[in-house]
Amino acid sequence: MSVSATSIASLDACAQVELVRTGEVSALELTDAAIERIERLNPLLNAVVSFDFDQARRRARVVSKDALFGGVPTLIKDVLPYPGLPLGMGGRFLPQFPMPSGSPYTDALDAAGLVVLGKSATSEFALLGTTEPVAGNPVRNPWNLSLSSGGSSGGAVAAVASGMVPIAHASDGGGSIRGPSSFCGLFGFKPSRGRTQSNGLPESSPSVQFLSEHCVSRSVRDSLAWLQATERQDNDQRMPSLNELRANRRPFRIGAYRNDGFGNAPDPDAAAGLELAMRVCEALGHSVIEISSPPMDTKAASEAFFTLSANMVASGLEFFRNMLGSAYNEDNLEPYTRRLAEQARAMPQEACIRALETLSSAAAVAKRTIACFDVLLCPTVGFPAFELGRYTPDKDVEELNAFIARVASYTFPASLAGWPAMSMPLYWTPAGLPLGSHFSAATGNDALLFSLALQLEEALPWQSRFNSLMDRLYAATA
Repeated sequence: MSVSATSIASLDACAQVELVRTGEVSALELTDAAIERIERLNPLLNAVVSFDFDQARRRARVVSKDALFGGVPTLIKDVLPYPGLPLGMGGRFLPQFPMPSGSPYTDALDAAGLVVLGKSATSEFALLGTTEPVAGNPVRNPWNLSLSSGGSSGGAVAAVASGMVPIAHASDGGGSIRGPSSFCGLFGFKPSRGRTQSNGLPESSPSVQFLSEHCVSRSVRDSLAWLQATERQDNDQRMPSLNELRANRRPFRIGAYRNDGFGNAPDPDAAAGLELAMRVCEALGHSVIEISSPPMDTKAASEAFFTLSANMVASGLEFFRNMLGSAYNEDNLEPYTRRLAEQARAMPQEACIRALETLSSAAAVAKRTIACFDVLLCPTVGFPAFELGRYTPDKDVEELNAFIARVASYTFPASLAGWPAMSMPLYWTPAGLPLGSHFSAATGNDALLFSLALQLEEALPWQSRFNSLMDRLYAATA
């Protein structure tokens, strides 16, 4: 290998696959370098919960270097089945046996030439905005090991920010791509509802209304390529190429707001990050108009969302009860998950109907707001990463619900309305912590957001920050 394992870790996925195409490294060498980094850094960060390195090496030997991501190592969040790897759903509830198959979504990742090394950590059933499982070790934020990397995609962001892999699968139901990306300094994009291949859930499942599959990455171009690899073939508006997005720039009308849907103001760091994002957008020629209120009142919508979440947990447990038979044991669930299921079973049948009506009304209000603008801008989260131990799954359910509502207060409207949205790592606090700026657009305008993202990445590049971060992490494991 003519390129060192350390220098490979500093490259994004598109640069790594170019090394394979030109013959400077092989896909197997990329895989071995990523395995070496995982073995060194994972005991520090707890980002990877299961792996099969032998399976990954076998795949790396045969993957086509002409594929979009031919030979690039990655991780799958532990909420999606993937052949040969166990499905843990972030807890100890499910038996740990290899899954026989994946889904159309993971099939698309395979077709793109990605080499899956293992599963990244998540909160149980992807419910919490921090990744601190009762049965395992907490995922630590690479920028400060005493802090959370967020959730529910906490393992994915820790793995990419630390350089274990250049890009990793993540999922987002209320902000689980964008919030953790804000805490760990990554580009986190949530596609429009229905844009990507099926994750295997029934189309009638209520969770499909909110859930998006995508990735977390260090660069905008990596995220764009991932979306090109996974978008539905019957989509009438396929994603443009990178060059087309760079060439077709125009000024956007951007509506910016400060307070979240609960009326909470961002803390001083998040407010400073918003000010920076506004100034940079204006410097790029965009029109930034401050608006007095967020796209919707989040309080009623949040309560309705928790009603649906509890019912989805209960429905999921019923599915697993039928699948596992005598091996089914709710005592293996974390306290928060078990309490949500108990609440759902005690609800009247019409509670879900009322919740869906509330959410539909809130989404209609949000869509009227965004119709006045090309883009909406706000903080991704109203505060930087928080200390580990504050929001563990054994805390009171009402306290945890309040935390989830607060951490997702800026990201939730885009999930509810089905908009594309992204967190961009434009600001670092005086303490050296990243804090994202959140941009959203109307459904179907994914390309518009990527065009803006490329401009912002060029104006305020952030990738070089990861080199010093990796040096610190390697020193900590010496």
